[in-house]
Amino acid sequence: MLTRPQPASPAGFQLLPAIDLRGGRVVRLAEGDFARETVYGSDPSEVAAGFVAAGARWIHVVDLDGARDGARRQTEAVARIVAAAGTGVACEVAGGLRDEEAVDHVLSAGAARAVVGTAALRDPAFAERLVARFGSARVAVALDVRDGLAVGQGWVPGAAGVPVEEALTTLADRGVRTFIVTAIERDGLLGGPNLELLARMVGLGRGDVIASAGVSSLDDISAVRALGCGGAVVGRAIYEGRLDLAEALRLTAR
Repeated sequence: MLTRPQPASPAGFQLLPAIDLRGGRVVRLAEGDFARETVYGSDPSEVAAGFVAAGARWIHVVDLDGARDGARRQTEAVARIVAAAGTGVACEVAGGLRDEEAVDHVLSAGAARAVVGTAALRDPAFAERLVARFGSARVAVALDVRDGLAVGQGWVPGAAGVPVEEALTTLADRGVRTFIVTAIERDGLLGGPNLELLARMVGLGRGDVIASAGVSSLDDISAVRALGCGGAVVGRAIYEGRLDLAEALRLTAR
């Protein structure tokens, strides 16, 4: 088993540049829609190395094929990203982690944290088992939110869900301490985060909330930090040059 030190986050805030994988390439989806894909690179490890050079301490990695298929698909690409990140830079990995074996695999391969979503929403006891086995610091739950509901398979319009407050509270009761909250209607659109949603989640006081979707400027980062979020995931804004990652990291370090 590969053990990797988890870097500390200045002032408790983590800025996580994102690498979304589909077919071995680095992509971004608009509103989680697989039909609205933009390709930003063919070498994920090169992208990861660029993030590290900019000063990133965390990298958010999503296996989109795995998320859609319900099983890990981009294992080789994820392994290359973890290797490129090196020691001292933590990777959290999401997508297709639907059982304990899959979670164990990514953590044993060097990921600092595994992110589960659909499986945890369907069976909160699954999340509880993961926390008991791996510890709360190494497990996060993704809450993809549409119309106030946390939904599994968030890219599917009309997917069943539960009120997001209920989902977060239930999973917190099971020991989860980190939640990545994505407002689906803002994902990949560079329109700013859903501050009202994030404020409600932070206001529950039940765990560390990481903002996802719409974060595209230094002002957005400052806003979610001021709300009390523990971090922010940033993707398309970096790839399209709207946000300088090194500058953003300096901001969060202050």
